[in-house]
Amino acid sequence: MKEISIIVAIADNNAIGKDNQLLWHLSEDLRRFKRLTTGHTVVMGKKTFESLPFRPLKNRRNIVLSDAWGEEIDGCEMAYSIEEAMDMMDEGKENFIIGGGSVYRQFLPYATRLYITRVKHTFEADTFFPEIDFSEWNLVEKQENTPDRKNPYPFDFLTYARKSQDQLE
Repeated sequence: MKEISIIVAIADNNAIGKDNQLLWHLSEDLRRFKRLTTGHTVVMGKKTFESLPFRPLKNRRNIVLSDAWGEEIDGCEMAYSIEEAMDMMDEGKENFIIGGGSVYRQFLPYATRLYITRVKHTFEADTFFPEIDFSEWNLVEKQENTPDRKNPYPFDFLTYARKSQDQLE
């Protein structure tokens, strides 16, 4: 079975982006993202790939989902469906879904772990993370962070593990 994790920063109103850009800059969140995903496979939609300041992400296997069959992007492996992306993922290693909104929505049912940065602020946005049914998840780690010079908003690092079938009953 493939280990699928979602990593995302979400505002209080579930906002994650606007005009194909992040809504905030939190240095600590970017460091956490790099620390968790380095050495792993990352899966993203084409718009998310295009929004990255440095492409492809270094020291990671980049899989880009595209609906333009046959499209190629240098330094990336291409998948043309969610199923194909899942087939390409590493067995026995954590694979990270890094966005965007539509990709998160499609992979959420398959995810076994969520790494959420909860930004305690409301933002105007055009892209949102899907609603999470938290009754299906156990909070396994929480780290509260206060604003500072490099992190202008309060935020929490939250890690959830999907409950097993017997925990759901």
